[in-house]
Amino acid sequence: MEKLTIQEEEVMLYIWSIGDCFVKDIVAKYPEPQPPYTTVASIVNNLKRKRYVEAKRFGNTYQYTPLVKQSEYKRTFVGGVVQNYFANSYKEMVSFFAKEQKISADDLKDIIELIEKGK
Repeated sequence: MEKLTIQEEEVMLYIWSIGDCFVKDIVAKYPEPQPPYTTVASIVNNLKRKRYVEAKRFGNTYQYTPLVKQSEYKRTFVGGVVQNYFANSYKEMVSFFAKEQKISADDLKDIIELIEKGK
C-alpha cells in the first residue's frame, strides 16, 4: 500500500466519511474557501492510480468508491510510525504522548480498560 500525501489523505478521509461519492460531494465537505473542483478531481485521480478508490462512470462524471478501508490504512501506517519513531514499541509511543501531556491520566485509564476488554 502506497503512502498518501497530506492532500490525498485529507480527500480519503472525506471519501471514507461519505462512502460512494462524486468529486462535487468531496468539494462540498471542505470548509470555505473550498479548493477548486479541478484540484480535488486531480487528487482523486491520484487515489485511483494508487488503487485507493475505484471509479464508475455515470454519464460524463464518475462515482468513486473506496477500495481501502480506513482501519486498514491506519493499521499499516500507524505501525510504520511506531517502528520508525518509537523503536517498534507502542509502550514508548504512549510514554512519549503522556510525557508531552497529549494524553491525560483519564485517557490512559480508558485505554487500559479497552485493552483489558479486548483480551
